[in-house]
Amino acid sequence: MAEILTLDDVRDACVLIQKILSRKGHTVHTFTEEEDAIRYVDKNHVDLAILDIKLKKMSGIEVLAELKRLQPSIKTIILTGYPTVETARDALSFGANEYCVKPIDKQELEKKVEKILAANE
Repeated sequence: MAEILTLDDVRDACVLIQKILSRKGHTVHTFTEEEDAIRYVDKNHVDLAILDIKLKKMSGIEVLAELKRLQPSIKTIILTGYPTVETARDALSFGANEYCVKPIDKQELEKKVEKILAANE
C-alpha cells in the first residue's frame, strides 16, 4: 500500500483523510504545518501528497512546487473549500494529479487516490 502525506491547517480534515485512507490499507502521515510536511518529504519517500490549497504561511500550490522539487515523482491531490476554474487550472498546471472539493466526499477521495496510485504502478 501507499505512503500518503496530508497537509491541512485544520487538524480535523487531516484526521478524516487519515481515517478514510488507512481503512484502505495506506499509511497516512498528517501535518498542519507546511514546514513539517516539507521536512518529512525531504527525508522520507511519499507516494501521494494531499494538500489543502489554503494554508497558514504558504499556499498549497507553493507547497506542491516544493514537494515536486524534493521528489519529482510524488503524486498530489489539491483540496479546496473555494473551488474556482482558476484554482483548478493553477493546481493542475503546477503538477497536481487531481483536484477535490471540500467537504471531502469519502467515495470521491477513495476513487481519486486509487486512480492516481494505479497509474503510478
